[in-house]
Amino acid sequence: MSLLDLAAGELLERFASTDPTPGGGSAAALSGATAAALVAMVCGMPKTRTGSAEERARLDTGLGWAREARGRLERLVDEDSAAYDAVMAAYRLPKQTDPEKASRKEAIAVALARASEVPIRTAEACLVVLRAATEAAAHGNPNALSDARTGAAMAWAGLIGAAENVRVNAASQGEAGRAFLEKAEALAHEGRAQALAAGIPL
Repeated sequence: MSLLDLAAGELLERFASTDPTPGGGSAAALSGATAAALVAMVCGMPKTRTGSAEERARLDTGLGWAREARGRLERLVDEDSAAYDAVMAAYRLPKQTDPEKASRKEAIAVALARASEVPIRTAEACLVVLRAATEAAAHGNPNALSDARTGAAMAWAGLIGAAENVRVNAASQGEAGRAFLEKAEALAHEGRAQALAAGIPL
């Protein structure tokens, strides 16, 4: 069962439990998916800021971005939990003999790489939502400006949360984690610019 199939209260209880998953990475993806839904709502409204055809076209583009990113982020809620479960499973592998130690080390490296790659994809999707939120805030119905900016704030939170998960997991990979760290920093830098463009004070 997907985490998103749970009732909202039950999902929050799962986040509140002391179990390793769902954790921050899944929460980041959920924040991004919620942001995408809000932004899609604003972009889909018939009324634009001034009623111009150009605004309608830009909002339609933003709507497409938000819908596509939402689908990715919904899947990433579960993928992140699965990735971290794999890390925990790798650390529990036997390490009594030299072959077991070597196999365990390789399994941990593979799992940590996966646990870094998944939140990178979350951050990338959140960045798309931020771009859509910028269009929604600039060209959407003025009465829904707070919705557009709430979506932008939640997408920014999802991006930063995902980047933090990358930093933690990549830090354990030595040189192999450097590319993940550089990518996370680049996404955070661009995301900050988009959040500011949407009117989020940072």
